[in-house]
Amino acid sequence: MEIRFVIPCLLGIESLIAAELREMGARDVTAENGRVLFAGDENILARVNICSRYAERVQILVGSFEAQTFEELFQGVRALEWENWIGADDAFPVKGYSINSALFSTRDIQAITKKAVVERLKTKYHREWFDETGPVHQIQFSLNKNTVSMLIDTSGYGLHKRGYRLDANGAPIKETLAAALCSISHLKPYHKFYDPMCGSGTILIEGALIARNIAPGINRHFSAERFDVIPRRVWSEERERAKSLEREAHDFEAFGSDIDSASIEIAKANAQRAGVDGLIDFRVADVRNFSPGTERGTLICNPPYGERMLDLSECEALYKDMGKAFAKRHGWSYTVISPDEEFETAFGRKADKRRKLYNGMIKCQAYMYFK
Repeated sequence: MEIRFVIPCLLGIESLIAAELREMGARDVTAENGRVLFAGDENILARVNICSRYAERVQILVGSFEAQTFEELFQGVRALEWENWIGADDAFPVKGYSINSALFSTRDIQAITKKAVVERLKTKYHREWFDETGPVHQIQFSLNKNTVSMLIDTSGYGLHKRGYRLDANGAPIKETLAAALCSISHLKPYHKFYDPMCGSGTILIEGALIARNIAPGINRHFSAERFDVIPRRVWSEERERAKSLEREAHDFEAFGSDIDSASIEIAKANAQRAGVDGLIDFRVADVRNFSPGTERGTLICNPPYGERMLDLSECEALYKDMGKAFAKRHGWSYTVISPDEEFETAFGRKADKRRKLYNGMIKCQAYMYFK
């Protein structure tokens, strides 16, 4: 069965997802701002949920159409083949958003969408009432410049929730962004990997998962596992496939440090749950005293900023100290993510490359030093 999908994602990593999807065997991959569209079958649906490192979730694109009035919205929704996905007993709550469109009341859009889906299913299942006691099929609508997209979520919890981070420090980086930082820094399974402000260890753990090619969603479950239209064997096949692609990483070593001892204990527990604790050495240390024990290294860090610091002067002082600690060394690369446009001035040198990324809603730059 050919299915059209949409992946919403953090701004700035669309190209990473597109490349990842092509490697997984997805078809008709198209990257847009904040989302990636693609096509595939039921196995691709399960594969992307289990294996994607950067996607926020996987949604089935039921259909798209133009609508500037509520009548056009109602008729457009009712015309879609919801019965292909939603059974007579399934639950189908509705939520979504509207941007730059004639229809802007999300509450009204939500109500009309629900009514239209019900009317469609009435004619297909010959029922006047739906108890919705079965598995949840979350309907998600989006209106952008009067173009309506109607989607069904297959992931459940966001895909950044791998399952290993039960505890975190005050402002943890999202797992999907941490994986993206590892990718753009060209982290390899034979590298010596450092994060001297590791907090709860997310960047290092994602790097270790990449080094061993462990699928980030291998130990969690997804909403679509309960969809009657998707054979159960698909999920077992894709988990077995993901397991078969894991590798040893004998040459990979990761080193994490943080000034806060409580964060280090959290990081150790998170790494153990992720199954990569044997690859990462955690210890309490101040970034100002950073002194690597290897001749070569890949360093990635997410220094405190915004609500995580008291004021701008503290940030600038920290960046200045980092510039001294992260000295130019042959065989070394440094990637620092920060929202501060003056980071390079405080750090003491221009980045060899900058890449715009978003940490949640915060616009950041990944400052990359490798020359």
